[in-house]
Amino acid sequence: MLSFALLLQSSPDPAQIQRHAMAMLAFLPLFFLVAYLVGVTIIIIPFWFICKKAGFTPWLSLINAIPLGNLILIYVLAFAEWKVVPVPQMAWQPPFPQPPVPPAIPPQA
Repeated sequence: MLSFALLLQSSPDPAQIQRHAMAMLAFLPLFFLVAYLVGVTIIIIPFWFICKKAGFTPWLSLINAIPLGNLILIYVLAFAEWKVVPVPQMAWQPPFPQPPVPPAIPPQA
């Protein structure tokens, strides 16, 4: 920051500008790597749970780490036969069964 303030006060030296640019370029790959890992993690975690709930191995969600892998995984999930049993719909509950009728006792004479 101090170097930047000095650059603004005097005429910039081309060699000094080149050194500052090279120093910034040294950290640029690290910044992109961290941004890529954070982005992939944000995508992999929901796909991990989706694959698990669909009956597939959750490790299939790591396909998202390769370029266009998320598109492949979306098509696999969309057109594959899911191995889960659907939950029965309980919108209407059947009535309770009637209790059994006790046997008739013949009248005593």
